[in-house]
Amino acid sequence: MTTRRLNVGLADVQSVYEGPGGALWEMLMGEQIHVGGGPHTAVLAKKAGITASSVVLDVCSALGGPARQLAREIGCTVVGLDATRRMHDEAERRTKAAGLDGKVTFTLGDALDMPFPGASFDVVWGQDAWCYVTDKACLIRECARVLKPGGVVAFTDWMETGSMSDELYTSLNTFMAFPYLETLDGYATLTRAAGLEVIEREDLTEDFARHVQRYLDAFRSSHRAAVEAGYGRQMYDDVERGLVMWRDASAAGQVGRGQLIARKPG
Repeated sequence: MTTRRLNVGLADVQSVYEGPGGALWEMLMGEQIHVGGGPHTAVLAKKAGITASSVVLDVCSALGGPARQLAREIGCTVVGLDATRRMHDEAERRTKAAGLDGKVTFTLGDALDMPFPGASFDVVWGQDAWCYVTDKACLIRECARVLKPGGVVAFTDWMETGSMSDELYTSLNTFMAFPYLETLDGYATLTRAAGLEVIEREDLTEDFARHVQRYLDAFRSSHRAAVEAGYGRQMYDDVERGLVMWRDASAAGQVGRGQLIARKPG
């Protein structure tokens, strides 16, 4: 487990997604705001064993894109949990417009103190968002607490995958407003410590590096004019530098993405 942490808290993450950060990430990644979009959501849903009868908790649900996909394609019930008011309100608006508000609901709250009773959900779910959480051990314990016996935790996340200098580590995390990056081994350790059985883990770093390159290419070509018009040249330059830094680090195998599936004993 990582020992390097930045002085980044929930308020810092909220300021990113209340401001232009959320709009910029949606511009690059689509409304799901995670690597791979809908196809990767479908893969994770299959691995998690989600069915029409499942009750799913999406932790750090942002705009609710994956929640709506799960409800629309599988027919399950989904509760989204997010701590940013703008993301919460926009998720509710889009879900109502899609006619899915009977299957998908959203709660404004903290992933480290979930406002749900124990053993409430068949699946606890996350996609590329737990990197923003300041205490990942507490997060995993909360996931285990609200999960029903026999239920599944299924998530992907941006992770530390290789050695790097403290200076690079700080720069990468500061650009993204991450308090720290966990490793895949670290997540597996935290998951087992919370009483869950790890049933599958996968390093997705090679695929992650390809996606970061695509985001950088699209930012430079398709989105430059819109970003400069909406947010100014300085914002464009700052984001481009950050994406180049992440592109280089992912290509070098220093940062990446992982997937983990775990089960709560019945």
